[in-house]
Amino acid sequence: MIGQPLVYETLAALEIPFDYLEHPEAPTVEIAKQYWTALGGTHCKNLFFRNHKGDRHYLVVFDCDRDLAIHDLERRLRQGKLSFASAARLERYLGVRPGSVSPFGLLNDADRHVHLFLDRRLRAASRLSFHPNDNRASLSIPLAGLVRFLEHVGNGYEWIDLYE
Repeated sequence: MIGQPLVYETLAALEIPFDYLEHPEAPTVEIAKQYWTALGGTHCKNLFFRNHKGDRHYLVVFDCDRDLAIHDLERRLRQGKLSFASAARLERYLGVRPGSVSPFGLLNDADRHVHLFLDRRLRAASRLSFHPNDNRASLSIPLAGLVRFLEHVGNGYEWIDLYE
């Protein structure tokens, strides 16, 4: 499993500035919110799905203060019936444990199997925050830095309207 050190090394190599905050384990947004007061940016929720056949996987990222109904998501993504991927799939494709999901897990997806969907509203944020593949820390990066990171890892990604 590739964890925090590679995330920081990759961000440094790509010259992406970040603010970093260590905190107790925070596997849910509700828990993490109590620690984020000192960390700027739009805090993101990251959900990992698989299709009905289990041969395609999707990471969906949106503002943590928004809700997302899975049936609405299925309709918007047009990928068929979706379900949450298991902890084993999460570790296999993103190299992280449940509660530590973020786009930084794409560093572990050597086959570029996972497709990323980002809510279009996140483009209005100046900074976005995520766990750095470990839910005992959070970091905030500029939006342009996230785009640079995504171009570097090479997974397919797209900005979509998750809420109409």
